[in-house]
Amino acid sequence: MTVAVRKTQKPERTGTEESPPPARRERRISRSMAVAAILLVWLVLFAVLRGKQTLTLAAADLTDLHRWFNDVNDSIGANRNSNPLFLYFFNEIRLVIDTLVTFVQDLISQPTPGRPVPQVGWLGVVGVVGYVSWAVGNWRVALLAVAGFIFLGLQGLWQESMDTLALTLSAVCVALLFAIPLGVWAGLSDRVNRVVTPFLDFMQTMPTFVYLAPLTLFFLIGPASATIATTIYAAPPAIRITAHAIRSVPQATVEAADSMGATRRQALLKVLLPMSKRTVVMGINQTIMAALAMVTIAALINAPGLGATVIQALQSLSVGTAFNAGLAIVVLAIVLDRVTTAASGRAEAARRSGSPLLKWRRHLLAAGGVVALVLVYLSHTYVWAAEFPGEGRVGSAISRAAADVTTWAQDNLSGLTNAFRDALTNGLLNPFQTLLTDSPWWLVGAAIIAIGTVLGGWRAGATTVVCVGLLVGTGLWSDAMTTLASTAVATVLVMLLGVVAGVWMGRSALVDRLVRPTLDAAQVMPPFVYLVPFLALFGATRFTAIVAAVVYAAPVAIKIIADGVRAVPATTVEAATSTGCNTWQIITKVQLPMSKGALTLATNQGLIYVLSMVVVGGLVGAGALGYDVVAGFSQGQLYGKGLAAGLAIVLLGVMFDRITQAAARRAGT
Repeated sequence: MTVAVRKTQKPERTGTEESPPPARRERRISRSMAVAAILLVWLVLFAVLRGKQTLTLAAADLTDLHRWFNDVNDSIGANRNSNPLFLYFFNEIRLVIDTLVTFVQDLISQPTPGRPVPQVGWLGVVGVVGYVSWAVGNWRVALLAVAGFIFLGLQGLWQESMDTLALTLSAVCVALLFAIPLGVWAGLSDRVNRVVTPFLDFMQTMPTFVYLAPLTLFFLIGPASATIATTIYAAPPAIRITAHAIRSVPQATVEAADSMGATRRQALLKVLLPMSKRTVVMGINQTIMAALAMVTIAALINAPGLGATVIQALQSLSVGTAFNAGLAIVVLAIVLDRVTTAASGRAEAARRSGSPLLKWRRHLLAAGGVVALVLVYLSHTYVWAAEFPGEGRVGSAISRAAADVTTWAQDNLSGLTNAFRDALTNGLLNPFQTLLTDSPWWLVGAAIIAIGTVLGGWRAGATTVVCVGLLVGTGLWSDAMTTLASTAVATVLVMLLGVVAGVWMGRSALVDRLVRPTLDAAQVMPPFVYLVPFLALFGATRFTAIVAAVVYAAPVAIKIIADGVRAVPATTVEAATSTGCNTWQIITKVQLPMSKGALTLATNQGLIYVLSMVVVGGLVGAGALGYDVVAGFSQGQLYGKGLAAGLAIVLLGVMFDRITQAAARRAGT
């Protein structure tokens, strides 16, 4: 197959790849010149109109829209127990979810009535986790899971970790209850897939913060709202990947089943689902990771667990406590990721291993199940097996060590870190932010619309017009531009890092094998975790959020660019080498130009990841829209403003996504 592809590409190499058609070259030049002209006109008008019509709004000020949101919130609160829509729909959903969450919490994390401890204590939880990990994976995964959960207890964060696990499991169960059937339906029906895909794109574009405020309006603040938000946020990966798995089953296999007289139901249960099982399990893995990330963020609406500990520590600038809790989140994420990843390939891995113990697996699993039940009984009956022993001395030591390292870094590295921060802030961030926030709003809007139209076409331009108009309507134009400035600067840094590392990985298989596992592990960690080390280095500033956003978004951009560079045909690179091109010329004249679709896609994903992290940075001094959302949860009179800030974040995300996706499609043509 590879040979056939290369043969068809040889004529293209000599006629098109080395000498692009004049029309295509002219189109590319005209776009870049158009963007340059737009920026030049913007700068000239900025110099003349600076400081006029900027739509600045003070932190405590509200617009009519914000007051209307407040009135709606008050009205809903006053009629929550009398309005039929709430009585028989929203309140019932909240009751069901709250019952589920309470049941799981009573089972593994919270004391129950008449008992000072949960129904299943730490020893039983560790036993069940080890047994399940072994059953769906192998003994190595089981050992990792047991060690990870014991470490959570040694950190002194057993109950917080179990609260996080309880909310994650509850949300994942509810999400999969709807996501798997919907994904199967979308995989079987082209019409359903066309209807569902835009909604999934929209849901995956929105940062985690955005889900919280609207749901508290209908379900109040608490674990139920947190679980519902997590369910909604975590469902799209399972739907999308399940649909892809069903559609990836070879058509010849389906036709063979039909020819043997299989009904639609039999074909689904006996052919489609078994053959797509591995991919579906990977979708479940992504759902679990998304749920864990959302549960930690949901601590802003009183979700219990590790997220609450991290937020309290970040707000009090207690880096040691935040680091210890962040480490627990990482450990929990790694365990859940390894278990579900192992589950997706267990059967195939077992067949390859050829272990003689395979024929005894059922007997060993039965014996392991008995051991797990004994541990559950002990943890239910005896206090020593229910309450994790010790006083969390390991966690205290970790917190002290992190605090000491922070103090040392601030005392000895502050000159270097402050110089780096000030250089980037004064040299890049401040000028760009000033251009966005001090220009008249209509000038910025016109420039953004024009650039969006040039890069993405008229459809992207039309979407940008709508988004800009609604951004003005939120009353938070200045804060939105501040967030836009931080997002744009961070995205530029992400792409610089992505190009350097991505080209290196794409050109070297050895580097790819060494670096890719680290990038995969980095994508497992929830956003909160990235704030902690940079808070220690740079303090509570917007720069902390920008650096954390760069580190958070870089892995996905690097992998996309690396895959794009690797996809450039080897024959093309060999032809360039034979003409005397050096390494730099091959990269800049061949591999990067032929990977422009991957570069644009990396920009799209980098923007979305950066935006979500910059908003989370509102917890550590990033201000702007992230601060508005957080303030809306903590100060009742600012609830409407926080809701409007969430809407503004959505608009920015949609605008970024539409422009960059359209640009990626045009780059690929």
